[in-house]
Amino acid sequence: MATWTLPRLTRPRLGAWLILAVAIFAGVTAILFEVSLGYFQSLELQRSQGRVTLYRSTLISALDRYQHLPYVLARDPYVIDAARGGDREVLNRRLKDFAEQAALDAIYLMDRTGLTVSASNYDEPQTFLGQNYGFRPYFQSAMRGDRGQFFGIGATTLRPGFFIAEPVRDSDGRIRGVIALKLDLTGLETAWNRGGENVFVSNPDGVVVLSSDPAWRYKALEAIPDTRRSAIRNGRQFGNEPLTALHWRPDGPDFAVLNDTRFLHVTAGIPAPQWTLHFLVDEREVLVQAWFSVIAATIVAALILAIGLYVRARRIRAALHASQAARRKLRLANMDLAREIEDRKAAEQRLETARSELARTSKLAALGQLAASVTHELGQPIAAMKNYLAAAEMAPRPEGQGRIIERLTGIVARMEKLTAQLRFFAQPSADRFSETDLIAVWRGAQELIAADARIAGIDIVEQMPPGPIPVHGDRLRLEQVFVNLVRNAILAMADSATKTLTVTIADEGRDTRVVIADTGCGLGDASLEDLQEPFVTTRASGDGMGLGLAISAEIVKEHGGTLAARNREGGGAEFAVCFPLMAEERAA
Repeated sequence: MATWTLPRLTRPRLGAWLILAVAIFAGVTAILFEVSLGYFQSLELQRSQGRVTLYRSTLISALDRYQHLPYVLARDPYVIDAARGGDREVLNRRLKDFAEQAALDAIYLMDRTGLTVSASNYDEPQTFLGQNYGFRPYFQSAMRGDRGQFFGIGATTLRPGFFIAEPVRDSDGRIRGVIALKLDLTGLETAWNRGGENVFVSNPDGVVVLSSDPAWRYKALEAIPDTRRSAIRNGRQFGNEPLTALHWRPDGPDFAVLNDTRFLHVTAGIPAPQWTLHFLVDEREVLVQAWFSVIAATIVAALILAIGLYVRARRIRAALHASQAARRKLRLANMDLAREIEDRKAAEQRLETARSELARTSKLAALGQLAASVTHELGQPIAAMKNYLAAAEMAPRPEGQGRIIERLTGIVARMEKLTAQLRFFAQPSADRFSETDLIAVWRGAQELIAADARIAGIDIVEQMPPGPIPVHGDRLRLEQVFVNLVRNAILAMADSATKTLTVTIADEGRDTRVVIADTGCGLGDASLEDLQEPFVTTRASGDGMGLGLAISAEIVKEHGGTLAARNREGGGAEFAVCFPLMAEERAA
């Protein structure tokens, strides 16, 4: 009798199979969705073709319904007699009766100048009588002997309409005037709007003249040249409408985007006025149908899969009875593996702790080495300078040098304080911090580096706020940061053609930012992390010990700030230090 055994899958292999299954499912779903989408798009385009044909025939029927009437009226004896100057009162009543029977907006007769001499609305407040329409294109076409057709906003009633005009000729063929009628198409737009479909009509200039959505009316599908705008304005076709652009763009042969929504787009031409009928279907409707098809197919596939899994589960259940012993061994092995994992985690934790302790110890050793080296290097020169200054104070000296010796004595005393602080460099003393003005700190540092800058020919540009910038810190240590960064900048600009040092102090809300920028040789390929290491320097041997940035970085960190550096685009380097403002200043 054959037996079934389960394959032993490791976690990585199981994950790979899971990823493969998800990828296959996603691929099949995508293919099914694309096929469904193409199918439903094709169906929707066919349906849209039928709908646009219906709308086209309806519009053409509405336009052609009264095409014959101006031709007939132009040959009516009453109209010809009125055009000659005959009885126009009779014609007014006759035209009014025609307009009411045909449900037209208006019928009116104009003389050769475009002045309306007879109209169906002669007895209404907004009558056409006495109005001159010689500027209208339909009148101009009729005066040339052609039929005039024109859509525009009424110059008198301010209501849109479609105008049809015919020349009124005498028996000798001479044009005596123009008979025109105005057809109101707002009822057609109302029916389109109630139908709930997106339909609009554009004229040859790309202006929407009829629309199921009133917001689209009199908007331009594309930019209208200035010459055409001038002609439209002269013909007063759209009154005072600005003809702004509609948020519209074609997106392929069968699609368009309107107001950031993608539509299936089908068009049809209207021959007589050379209009274009546009029919739009929201693509989201097609997407919903496609997704429903995918979901339905997924449900069917899931049912088939569930049946298959049920059959397979019955087979596997029979095989499981034969593998109980192997399962028990596997459970024991898993328990041993879990214990081994826990032991390994504990060992890794101990190793990480040891690494942290080693890094901390190495840092303290480097800091101690830094403090010892700086103290050793500066101790003897400072002591010698003190002795020389003491001898200079006791010896007779020319008038005016006393001030210089006093300033040098103060500088030496400051250097002694700095070297004394280095002895405790590895143990920051935040208890000595107090409110300190960064502007005053810079002024103190400026006194120390002024002579070096002057000798090196450095132009110092300051960008400072008008008021003080209070921070919580040690003034001497902050001065040391300024001095170290500025001296590094001065040395970096030793061989530069342009020697400009820019010092910027800015209040940025919760922090204050100090930027020291130079026009020197830059950082090169070195990173700030490399330069902060003790005894690492990019200068020639004997020009420095590589301690300045290490000390500055530690002082900035001690004050809760950050130090950053980068190469400037135009050459040189830029060091930026951020310090937190005091709580009272932040509250203010």
